[in-house]
Amino acid sequence: MSMKWFIASDIHGSAAWCRRLLARLEAEEADRVILLGDLLYHGPRNDLPEGYAPKEVIQLLSPLAGRVLCVRGNCEAEVDQMVLPFPVMADYALLEQAGHLVYLTHGHLWNGQNLPPLQPGDVLLHGHTHVPCCEDVGGVRVLNPGSVSIPKAGSWHGYMTLQDGLFVWKDVADGAEKLRWQMA
Repeated sequence: MSMKWFIASDIHGSAAWCRRLLARLEAEEADRVILLGDLLYHGPRNDLPEGYAPKEVIQLLSPLAGRVLCVRGNCEAEVDQMVLPFPVMADYALLEQAGHLVYLTHGHLWNGQNLPPLQPGDVLLHGHTHVPCCEDVGGVRVLNPGSVSIPKAGSWHGYMTLQDGLFVWKDVADGAEKLRWQMA
């Protein structure tokens, strides 16, 4: 059986939505977790999310330390690394999936309007916009799980799974599938 990844972004310090997310993680029985940044702080452009309690989010995420691959969001700072037991300051990370590169980043620097150096068939996976996305940009597939706690543009509280090249977008509230895309 291949590895199942659980992908989330933009928790923004919401303990209420982080608890719901962890319930979905348990239900999904995923092997590893990808966090695409903006874990603790809500940021100056966002209102406080429901259940804003960054210290509680630290406690909720800390037990995942051995399973998490995380990239730095635009709201992460050195102090976040001091309180979390897994690396959170990497600008990007790389995965191989179905013979292609999956480039993981937050999205405030590299995104669909500013692609990193990728080849056709590769995937750019980012958060930041709080809007789920699955679009082709110059032969690169740009994907976004949306936001766990502050969805925008009428979207759902989102997360994704990835297994065997299949990306599935789901609703944090109930696990309902919203979208799927299979790598070629």
